[in-house]
Amino acid sequence: MKFGGTSVADAERLARAARRIVAKREEGHDVVAVLSARGRTTDALIREAQEISPEPDPREMDMLLSTGERQSCALCAMVINDLGHRAISLTGSQAGIVTDTSHTKARIVDVRADRIEDALRQGHIVLVAGFQGVSTARDVTTLGRGGSDTTAVALAAAVGADVCEIYTDVDGVFSADPRIVPDARLLPVVSFEEVLEMAASGAGVLQLRSVEYARNHGVRIHCRSSFHDEPGTVVVAEQETVVENPLITAVTHSTEEARVTLKGVPDTPGVAGRITTALAQANVNVDMIIQNEPVSEGQRADMSFTVPRTDLADARRALEPLATEHGVEIATDEAMGKVSIVGAGMRTHPGVAAQVFATLGREDINIEMISTSPIKISCVIRGDKVPTAVRALHAAFALSGEGTIRQERPFGEFH
Repeated sequence: MKFGGTSVADAERLARAARRIVAKREEGHDVVAVLSARGRTTDALIREAQEISPEPDPREMDMLLSTGERQSCALCAMVINDLGHRAISLTGSQAGIVTDTSHTKARIVDVRADRIEDALRQGHIVLVAGFQGVSTARDVTTLGRGGSDTTAVALAAAVGADVCEIYTDVDGVFSADPRIVPDARLLPVVSFEEVLEMAASGAGVLQLRSVEYARNHGVRIHCRSSFHDEPGTVVVAEQETVVENPLITAVTHSTEEARVTLKGVPDTPGVAGRITTALAQANVNVDMIIQNEPVSEGQRADMSFTVPRTDLADARRALEPLATEHGVEIATDEAMGKVSIVGAGMRTHPGVAAQVFATLGREDINIEMISTSPIKISCVIRGDKVPTAVRALHAAFALSGEGTIRQERPFGEFH
């Protein structure tokens, strides 16, 4: 069971989460619960660090940010103990979560769950601080935004859990953001492949890496509301879905994109490789990439790609040495957005791209970059056009319908 930040934001919600955990234990289940930092605790800690230092040291940021989840676990354990059950709270390192050495965006390399399994055998409820672990160099690390989802899935795989329940501030995964499309439909079942594309395209209910981990380790995810007992969205392997795949499952979006354009890139072999290698070494995730072809031999090309806006400064720093070496100009644009359609049924239905482009054209929305996969089409557009694009595409593919469940809290809680 994983509870996000808004699910434990105050004493009342923390107590509600504790009662849900206890109820599962009283049903006869062994329970491991992963908790996020309370409410906006992580954001507050980031602000405090930035007040002290304009560019805080990544190692020390991990030491600071890991405290929020530890606080949640200790407080929840106190409530559970008062309810007559024995709970034990563990940090990520105490729980055996081993990561690589990449601070603020670490990846889990191993889960040594011996201490958790011992506690479960003793009848304890185990509470684990999400979003964190210990590196192979024995430093505290954090897993990046939404990392508590990954913690929960990794522990579910390690202990062989029947299900990993992600309790969040919405009812599950919707056909679009209900804040933009009020009649968006709750999806009762989606495949890992679809959710991976949705998470990569901006849907904030589940973190991308957690879904990857779940797919690779066969962990069933149930994403549901922490505010009522109705079922939410179950994420399963594609072969486990019992109905024919719909043409389009969801419209997703992101307004956290930034575009980097390198003007005057030499048209020689290996330069693109050096550019992307420099970004990878800076731990910057590149999404869409386009490069124009020079009109004649010896001319230079322009290369554009998108990165998360939070990674823009790191991207520029990583590219400046190459830019200086090759006489390349770096231009950036932070006012970008992305809208995507996702659906496993796209594999067997032609004409989907044409409908997407025609729909955006009717709304006078210019497409600046395009990326596709067998089950996704993504378009980079101006950020202020994103809400219009989402509504238009949701209507064009008739994704509204019966089954919409009330939304209790803002869509897309991370952390």
